[in-house]
Amino acid sequence: MLIQNIKLVAVDMDGTLLNSKKECPKSFIPWVKSHDEIKTVIASGRQFYTLEKMFEEVADKLVIIAENGCLVSYKGQFIYKSVMDKNDVITALSVIEKIPYAIPVVCTLNGGFITATEEEEMKQATQYYVRLTQVPDLKKVALEEETVKLAIYFRKQMAEASAHYFDVLPSNLTSVVSGVSWIDVSNSGVTKGTALKAIQEQYDISRSQSMAFGDYFNDVEMLNMCDYSFAMANAHREIKRIARYQTCSNDEDGVMKILEQL
Repeated sequence: MLIQNIKLVAVDMDGTLLNSKKECPKSFIPWVKSHDEIKTVIASGRQFYTLEKMFEEVADKLVIIAENGCLVSYKGQFIYKSVMDKNDVITALSVIEKIPYAIPVVCTLNGGFITATEEEEMKQATQYYVRLTQVPDLKKVALEEETVKLAIYFRKQMAEASAHYFDVLPSNLTSVVSGVSWIDVSNSGVTKGTALKAIQEQYDISRSQSMAFGDYFNDVEMLNMCDYSFAMANAHREIKRIARYQTCSNDEDGVMKILEQL
């Protein structure tokens, strides 16, 4: 495959750029440093502060789409944010309270908040949210903070099987399965794809000059914004159907195998 004239590369994190041990390929940061002509976008459901810490060495060169499109940062400044209505957050929390195996994280501009105390739940949450606070009452947090997203962790990898519980949410909210153990709830219409479209328009970059890599449902809209869309070998079967191309798995550095051709 001949790949040329690429001006933007958008990369999902978990299951895509990171391997199963949550490690970034050693060649990725050097690649970013040597490709100033390409706008490199990190697009993740992870917290902004987590991504900022992971890529502090090249933070000034990256556009960061965090919280599945709810926050966009460039050079340390939020250039876009989608804040949920406080009543919507409380409504969603009331729904989540009735769902088996569900542990919510309230994701705000100041960090994540959780009521869980179990070791497994905290281990999973802190992996994605380096700025995380345990509190007794999430609804109180919802009233006091600017919430951009609710991230719900499911024990026993029950996320996809639990997606139907969120059908009762009001139409101005949307839910997406972002991994085998996670579902995200945010304002409707806010996705990695809408964030990426805004970046393309800002820098006058076309779909034909854009490349994206993903593995799960929260990557669909982003992949659809790029002519060079790649599903990982380990991706969900629906993502393989949607993407135009496929690369090796995240454990085989599938992203870097394509980027090194540029």
